[in-house]
Amino acid sequence: MFKVPTTAGLSILAVIAAGTLLSGCSASVEVKKSTPPKLSADKLSSTLAEKLAAATGQSKPDVSCPEDLVGKVGTTSRCTLTADDGSTLGVTVKVTSVSGNQIHYDFKADDKASPASN
Repeated sequence: MFKVPTTAGLSILAVIAAGTLLSGCSASVEVKKSTPPKLSADKLSSTLAEKLAAATGQSKPDVSCPEDLVGKVGTTSRCTLTADDGSTLGVTVKVTSVSGNQIHYDFKADDKASPASN
């Protein structure tokens, strides 16, 4: 989770967005067999937090995904990264391929963060 002063929150989110955009991030996760396979919202949130931390060299951010990711090519989902100051950054996840139980996906952070609501 980010431990930053309020004024630096948006700057940290901007660094994450820039780092994510430049690195062309992708991931794959093996999931339990179902038709089609699904990645739980909790597992997707956790995996994205780990990937964003690795891409930026920062501690794991607070990432929340509202729904399971269905393992069907082209399926998208929107997740939200929240900094300690309450500012947020959207992250789009898109399934690129499915191999058996393994879902491969790309993710991209939005260009701009939203300030904390008062």
